[in-house]
Amino acid sequence: MNARPPDEKELPLRNDTRLLGRVLGDVLRAQTGGEGFERIEAIRQTAIRFRRAHDEEAQEARDALSALLNPLAVGEVLDVVRAFSYFSHLANIAEDVHRIRRRRAYEMVASPPRAGSIAHALARLSAANVPAEALQQWLDVALVSPVLTAHPTEVQRKSILDAEREIARLLVWRDRTPLTQHESAAWERALRTQVLTLWQTAMLRLSRLRVADEIDNGLAYYRYTFLAEVPRLYAALEGQVVNTYAALRVPSFFRLGSWIGGDRDGNPNVTAETLDYAVHAQARVAFEHYLAEVHQLGAELPLSTRLVTPSASLMALAAGAHDNNPHRSDEPYRQALTGIYSRLCATAQELAQHTPVRPPHAEGVQYRSPGEFAADLDTIAESLAMHGSSDLAARRLHPLRRAVDVFGFHLATLDLRQSSDVHELVVAELFARAGVDADYASLPETERVALLERELATPRLLHAPWQALSERSATELAVLTKAAEVHARFGPAALRQYVISKCQSPSDLLEVAVLQKEVGLLRDDTLAMAIVPLFETIDDLEHCGDVMAAAFAIPRYRQMLANGADWQEVMIGYSDSNKDGGYLTANWALYRAERTLAKTFASHGVRLRIFHGRGGTVGRGGGPSYDAILAQPPGAAGGGLRMTEQGEIIASKYSDPELGRRNLETIVAAALEAGLVDSERIGERGSAYHKALDELSAHAHRAYRSLVYDTPGFVDYFRASTPIREIAELNIGSRPASRTGSSQIEHLRAIPWVFSWAQCRLMLPGWYGFGAAVDAWLSSREDGMSLLREMHARWPFFRSVVSNMAMVLAKSDLAIGSRYAELVPDEGLRRRVFDRIADEHARTVRHVLAVSRQRTLLEDNPPLERSIRNRFPYLDPLNHLQVELLKRYRAGQSDDRTRRAIHLTINGLAAGLRNSG
Repeated sequence: MNARPPDEKELPLRNDTRLLGRVLGDVLRAQTGGEGFERIEAIRQTAIRFRRAHDEEAQEARDALSALLNPLAVGEVLDVVRAFSYFSHLANIAEDVHRIRRRRAYEMVASPPRAGSIAHALARLSAANVPAEALQQWLDVALVSPVLTAHPTEVQRKSILDAEREIARLLVWRDRTPLTQHESAAWERALRTQVLTLWQTAMLRLSRLRVADEIDNGLAYYRYTFLAEVPRLYAALEGQVVNTYAALRVPSFFRLGSWIGGDRDGNPNVTAETLDYAVHAQARVAFEHYLAEVHQLGAELPLSTRLVTPSASLMALAAGAHDNNPHRSDEPYRQALTGIYSRLCATAQELAQHTPVRPPHAEGVQYRSPGEFAADLDTIAESLAMHGSSDLAARRLHPLRRAVDVFGFHLATLDLRQSSDVHELVVAELFARAGVDADYASLPETERVALLERELATPRLLHAPWQALSERSATELAVLTKAAEVHARFGPAALRQYVISKCQSPSDLLEVAVLQKEVGLLRDDTLAMAIVPLFETIDDLEHCGDVMAAAFAIPRYRQMLANGADWQEVMIGYSDSNKDGGYLTANWALYRAERTLAKTFASHGVRLRIFHGRGGTVGRGGGPSYDAILAQPPGAAGGGLRMTEQGEIIASKYSDPELGRRNLETIVAAALEAGLVDSERIGERGSAYHKALDELSAHAHRAYRSLVYDTPGFVDYFRASTPIREIAELNIGSRPASRTGSSQIEHLRAIPWVFSWAQCRLMLPGWYGFGAAVDAWLSSREDGMSLLREMHARWPFFRSVVSNMAMVLAKSDLAIGSRYAELVPDEGLRRRVFDRIADEHARTVRHVLAVSRQRTLLEDNPPLERSIRNRFPYLDPLNHLQVELLKRYRAGQSDDRTRRAIHLTINGLAAGLRNSG
């Protein structure tokens, strides 16, 4: 990779990185002693020399690095691994702070709106002559929702994250605050303290995460970012909409969702009890925020009736508080807020069993709904406006009003998810025990649908409370019964969607309707929880339009949709489709599925919302959110969108409030553009582009399946040449790495599949098959490359696919991958598989460069190119040591310290690559 000349804009980043490296070095010297520090420093310098050298010099540096690393005792290995891992952590912090710094600098000068900003989105809408009425209609019906999910390969501990957030805060504070010499010294001591805290905090958990731990970890981001920054995002949107479109209302179309505590697919640890814990824990976080804000509002509104004349409604609200404190006798706003605080306390205790740290002055009457709470806040705002004090509401009252509208008392909408296989078993058991049908599972689809329709038409239930059920069925019904309780307690916003994994037929949808009916969540053909089919494999995606058309043809199901305002949400899975068919085929299948769904829904008069099951890595649908959303086909985003945010991606996007708000803004901006502007603009050339992708996808699919599923011994190669077995032992998630315990690729979860290939630096799920596809396609077309280049220039979808592939290829390293291949004991198998991977890698790099007309893979992304160049020398020792440790471990040196050292290398590499699964 050719180094770029230094950029003056990057100097602050370079200085921060060097500062953090120097502080870490000081800590290492103090904690590991002079000898330990010198050892780590020698390894660092040799690794840098290895990355900068060529040919014979590179081999010499590699040999020198091996000579330094191979003889290390396990205790020394632990220090080296932790040192290089923490440098990656600190480099991440410096880069995140610099991103904030550069965006602020950009916005402080008279620059055109930044792509991905709300201002840019509204400018695009205005340039496209989108009328105010169309924007208002979209805002009124759309839902845009990031959905947080737990992650079976999430490596970051919250204790580590908290220390890193404090380091980031110190860097930002220094940037924006002039410091005296004395203050600078105190600042550096504070920084050194945090780095020392990092060094003395264990990276690894002693025990596997429970679901409750994952719930608590996810809720931390509401405290860090969402509760404060989402209202700020709305305030910015309102201001900019008014500037562009005059008087438009901005309803709360952007909301947060969660799977943590409700996703049962393949996770037996998610039960009715964890669902109950999730709902109450979420509510406690919401009430903590509201109580703190109401208390602060009381301090900020000491307005006296001797100076202002509040409204009659405000005076009535104050009188209803029964606040007899003589010091507040002429301060009706404080009196009113005292009463509101008391009512909130009563509500928090009743709904969430939450007792506030600051008790109320008197017992209050519970709010029956968030709307009642919001109405009291509205009374305060309207009264302030009456006597010219609206400015006093801007700081805290307006954000609080928006927060209540967005988060309610439930904080985030929690989805339930389960596999269609489980639903089939439960329904079959219910039918058999009720004497309806003894062998439901053997029925053909048409007979299943007819039976399910008849069952939905009858008011009787299949199951009596006294009747014994299998453990599986009892567990499933207990979860649904708990869901009905949650609805009764918190309202429908707390649990809105029920996602069906492996959905392949209309009966899969009707089975969930029957189960909802059993617990009272389906009444009068009205679903309390919308049924959301998830199409995951290549075959499922190809047939999703047929499945939905058949479902719409079922009168009772169509009536259920009509009773839900004709909305049908469909989830499409990026992870399993990639594992099933490879990168290019999966992306094309997803695009085609969206087009098909848009046409099918339009022809049946059903409104479509797509839920994108995207992961962190490109192999699982990751990549820049803005580009991904705009790459959707026309008609796919008319109802907004939902998208999963997973694991370490949540931490990288949302642990810092300012960075978090900008990431949220990017999602909103992209949704606005995708929903109201045709970003494709490929016109009549679309048919040629689609035909080309059909052919390329077929070639890529054959190449990928030939390697992964048809090569004898490939599973053995994968399991030997990656740390997949060791990943499964890590205490990093409540969900098992495999759905069934089988070693087959089909049964392995997509997340550890992608994670394992990232660890050995081959990144195979993010590119394999593209090179062979282009080779085969060009062999029959003289103008093939010119068409591909035209597609790259004009078609956002194809450009996004190629750009993401370039990013993955830039992070890959065949030389390191070859070291992992040496772990495969069968030399013949090793050569057969690795040589094919290496050949395809070379082809793919060559064609990506040709299609994009770039000299290097990241020529169009200098910041990422710089980041990779700077951090690779710190990853190489981790990869080298991981291979060495795997050899020792698998040879029988399976003591706890060796295992811990392997797990630390996994953690460090995930941090350095800025993704895991």
